[in-house]
Amino acid sequence: MRKRDSADSKGKRPPVKSRSRRGNIPNPKSQQLAGESEDATGSMLTTNQGLRIENDQDSLKAGERGPSLLEDFLLREKITHFDHERIPERVVHARGSAAHGYFQVFEDMSDLTSAAFLRDPSVKTPVFVRFSTVAGSRGSSDLARDVRGFATKFYTQEGNFDLVGNNMPVFFIQDAIKFPDLIHAVKPEPNNEMPQAASAHDTFWDFISLMPEAMHMIMWVMSDRAIPRSLRMMEGFGVHTFRLVNAKGKSRFVKFHWKPVLGLHSVAWDEAQKISGKDPDFHRRDLWEAIEGGNPPQWDFGVQVVEESQEHDFDFDLLDPTKLIPEELVPVRLIGRMTLDRNPENFFAETEQVAFHVGNVVPGIDFTEDPLMQGRLFSYTDTQLIRLGGPNFHEIPINRPVVPVHNNQRDGHMRQTINRGTASYEPNSTGGGCPMQAGALAGGFVSFPRRVEGAKVRGRSEKFRDHFTQATLFFNSQSEVEKDHIVEALRFELGKVQRAPIRERMVGLLAYVNPVLASRVAEGLGLPGAPKVEAPLNHAVPADEPAGSRDPKKARGKAKGSRSVELSPALSMEKTPKDSIATRKVAILAAAGVDEESLTRVQKSLTAAGAAGKIVAPRLGYLKGSKGSDFLIEFSFLTASSVLFDAVYVPGGAASVASLAAERDAVDFVAEAFRHCKTIGATGEGVGFLAGCPGLEALAGADPEKGGKKRSGEPEGVVVAEKGTEDFARSFIAAAKMHRHWTRQGRNRTVAPSDGEETRGREAKGTSR
Repeated sequence: MRKRDSADSKGKRPPVKSRSRRGNIPNPKSQQLAGESEDATGSMLTTNQGLRIENDQDSLKAGERGPSLLEDFLLREKITHFDHERIPERVVHARGSAAHGYFQVFEDMSDLTSAAFLRDPSVKTPVFVRFSTVAGSRGSSDLARDVRGFATKFYTQEGNFDLVGNNMPVFFIQDAIKFPDLIHAVKPEPNNEMPQAASAHDTFWDFISLMPEAMHMIMWVMSDRAIPRSLRMMEGFGVHTFRLVNAKGKSRFVKFHWKPVLGLHSVAWDEAQKISGKDPDFHRRDLWEAIEGGNPPQWDFGVQVVEESQEHDFDFDLLDPTKLIPEELVPVRLIGRMTLDRNPENFFAETEQVAFHVGNVVPGIDFTEDPLMQGRLFSYTDTQLIRLGGPNFHEIPINRPVVPVHNNQRDGHMRQTINRGTASYEPNSTGGGCPMQAGALAGGFVSFPRRVEGAKVRGRSEKFRDHFTQATLFFNSQSEVEKDHIVEALRFELGKVQRAPIRERMVGLLAYVNPVLASRVAEGLGLPGAPKVEAPLNHAVPADEPAGSRDPKKARGKAKGSRSVELSPALSMEKTPKDSIATRKVAILAAAGVDEESLTRVQKSLTAAGAAGKIVAPRLGYLKGSKGSDFLIEFSFLTASSVLFDAVYVPGGAASVASLAAERDAVDFVAEAFRHCKTIGATGEGVGFLAGCPGLEALAGADPEKGGKKRSGEPEGVVVAEKGTEDFARSFIAAAKMHRHWTRQGRNRTVAPSDGEETRGREAKGTSR
């Protein structure tokens, strides 16, 4: 609630106080960037050479109505710069958002690594994090079903360390040589440039249906992980197996994890599609507003550490990027926390020009022979050269380390550094031998001396051949609701595929993951069960490979290694913490005559819990409460939608509810929120309004109880009461903490037969979607 005050009476909302630049300890990266910033306040207009401009309205002409003159250097400079303002967008991860912050380790990790930023708990290491979708262009929607990039640049005192990962711990392919094929397949089809930012088309699924190694990743992408509620509510992973090396030279394998403090949450697929139309900048806006509003997102940094002696103890290969280490086998040890507390000053200069590279490491962190990682070590530098115009992209302010740079690299396109002296080679005597090499004790990077030997071959480890065990593990570890969502996602995606053989091949591969999954997907596609597909299914093998290797069934058996699990509860989003509504947005539907007492009390309770209650009304401006107070209306039904909020509350007040009942958009607002399984609350006459909304008819004629206690037969996640008391607010907030009440979506679909079972009906619970 915001009552009218002197500032509001002038038609202006008070400015939001940003806490994004707070802090007692200066951030060295922020200080460095401040020296590169330009503020034109109170300044004269000039050219790029500093010449003051007298007239920026008219080009130089031969007479007032004559032709423009070639000598107009002001026009040429301005137009030329404008013509070159755009740089090539990223081939992948083009659509991104970013923020500044810092990372702080919890305790000294010297036992694991010599990396300085992981050894001193008192140091706040500056970071810049870019989140992104993979397949779409810069102008695509934030809510595409897609992998999300999670790239973190640590500006450490030993140089930049880039952890360039995703929100999923595995990838589609095992070897970097297939990356161009993957991206060519998932991008819009070349003949018609459709569809944008979507994998639901023939070329992608044609590729996947011939590449069984992608099946584990497909389970992740078809799950709710691919449609996060917020960038602030998704996990991050380094994907590859890295090395941590301590000062004694002892190496261990490590997987990197980011765990969101707010928990792991998603949206419904129907909701994601609608958000794309209502607000395609939904994730970008959410991140920006959270930071500007003083709610900095946070993630805990975790590691899974495997001793070198245990490298071959698993039934998968640690170097295989299509495999993960189940947390039940190797728990994630949380070792630090990252906080993002400052938005970029300029999107292009920072978010668009930032250049990440898997090869940017510091002493104490090293690579493995993961064949996908090995290719990335080449690809990233090559990409920056073409995208950012030359070899000096590291001198762009956002990419500069906070420590001095000294080397013999010179010249090149857009060189910024003015190097002194005559020696640009090493060794030299004219420059006193400088810059000189640094020994290991002086912080010089020393690659871990892993013994490497073997015949020069194009091939993969035998353990790489099992493409289905972990895909099955992921699917079987999901809750029943999550399994339903995977089935629906596959039905949607494959339903968009025009070529029947591709659909059939995919269902054939799904049968190796889980027969019931395959049958349910086949049912949705109108196929007679899981169709028998002619061998070979696997075309992702060398030309001279034995024919038997093309049969995924023959490669299904477990490889040597004793450590494995049948179920991994950690893979289910159902297990995420559900103990807070911090930063959630609650729509309060109201109009003139609203029950002022209930509205005020509930809104205060939401604010105290860290959420934001926003009034949505038939029109913008202000509305008068039942006691004459004015309340700011922040959204109208034309500017808001239920998909942009996490929960809905309808306070009482006869006049208010009558106005809402006359608004079809208000009824649709509640019905849609109910369909998307969100928490809905109402008090007083608001309960009757809910009863008039589709799906909530069971509330008709009910007498709201005091305190908001749940009654028998009341839909899950719907809280009603006579007044907006503190008891009601507590019950409403407790329900909202659950994020979604998925049981409302219904369980009335048919389970397809498996292993000779007869088809059986599922009992419906609540309402069906």
